[in-house]
Amino acid sequence: MARRFAVLFLLFAAPVLAQENKLNPNDNFKALNSLHAGQKVEVVETSLKKHTGTFMMVSEEAIQLREATTDVAVRRENVLRVTLLEKSHRLRNILIFGGAGCGVGAGIGAAAVSSDGIVSGKPIAAAFGGVIGLLGGFGVGAAWPAHPTVYRANSH
Repeated sequence: MARRFAVLFLLFAAPVLAQENKLNPNDNFKALNSLHAGQKVEVVETSLKKHTGTFMMVSEEAIQLREATTDVAVRRENVLRVTLLEKSHRLRNILIFGGAGCGVGAGIGAAAVSSDGIVSGKPIAAAFGGVIGLLGGFGVGAAWPAHPTVYRANSH
């Protein structure tokens, strides 16, 4: 039973982990050139101070944004992360992880019931496992980051 669960977990977790690794931005400040003036961004400094506003421009030395009525420039060495706030994928993440969780839970529920000639328990166990997996998937999807990170400084 534990071996089946581990195999199923690795089967479904490997693509998610590979995708997460692919989506993580690297320490390439030039990636900020893909932003357009007027887009809503969040800049987190290395001191963990957050600036939320509209992107203005980026240079080799700093990123500039407008916070309410104030123009803010954050020097490149002080930028920890830049996140684009306009595109939220939370609902998409909830649906994807909910569906995947439902399928995995149903599979585990059906596999957990011994098949010694009694078939009546498998659908109930599969349905129960599917509901548990669906709820767990909803939770993971809701907790998954909803906004794309454009730039993240390497940890030193």
